[in-house]
Amino acid sequence: MEFTDTHCHIHEASAEAIGDDFVRDKWVTAGITDPKPVIEEAVQNGVTRLLCVGCTLKDSRLAVDLASKDPRCWASIGIHPHEAKDHTDKASQDAFAKLITRPKVVAIGECGLDYYYNHSSKTDQLALLRFQLQLAQEHNLPLIFHIREAFDDFWPVYDEFKGLRGVVHSFSATTAELDQILSRGLYAGLNGIMTFTKNSEQLLAAKAIPLQNLLLETDAPFLTPAPYRGTICKPKHVVRTAEFLAGLREESLAALVRATTQNACNLFGLK
Repeated sequence: MEFTDTHCHIHEASAEAIGDDFVRDKWVTAGITDPKPVIEEAVQNGVTRLLCVGCTLKDSRLAVDLASKDPRCWASIGIHPHEAKDHTDKASQDAFAKLITRPKVVAIGECGLDYYYNHSSKTDQLALLRFQLQLAQEHNLPLIFHIREAFDDFWPVYDEFKGLRGVVHSFSATTAELDQILSRGLYAGLNGIMTFTKNSEQLLAAKAIPLQNLLLETDAPFLTPAPYRGTICKPKHVVRTAEFLAGLREESLAALVRATTQNACNLFGLK
């Protein structure tokens, strides 16, 4: 079986990721300063494709650089809603847009809206969301969405643009939100949250996702699945999430893995 991790941040384990960065600090605290051993460990566990997801201009460059060096990795360039306030100037946006033409850039994101923390104003979040949706439309690239307590504002903006496709990353909402996702032909990405959530509505929604709309992810170094809570999350842990979901959904593990990897290849054009 070949697993695909459609959302990780292992590029920030690189020595080039120097500075005051929360994700980088998490890798360093765990004693990991090079993504190569993390990738090799993933492959040894059957995770043969990894999508490195950017959250800032600098971070997206790191993802692109890693993808260019390793045949198991691809890159998504994105400006996270938390970081919107730092990317409102034209120079940053122009530099970001130039990354689209780099080899192995297969998506835009993670982008979206986050009203839980509001690290950036709603005005800046909405502006950067529209900016990235426009780029995706112009370049015919799929999107990776981060939406937290903001679906009501997200859908009207999404619907302003035609022909979009993508995945709602770290889906942990209810069947009401799932219905909106499926009605637009989007995918839902599930990760370690499902293995430790106590919310029955989240689990019900996870069971209701049609297999053809499901993707697997880790969000490494975050959201480590049970029973490995308390350790850093790595792409290899997507295997545990898949095992849990196969049991939850009463599907064979082989069928779930085969379908989700094919879904990832279809959406992102992975080989």
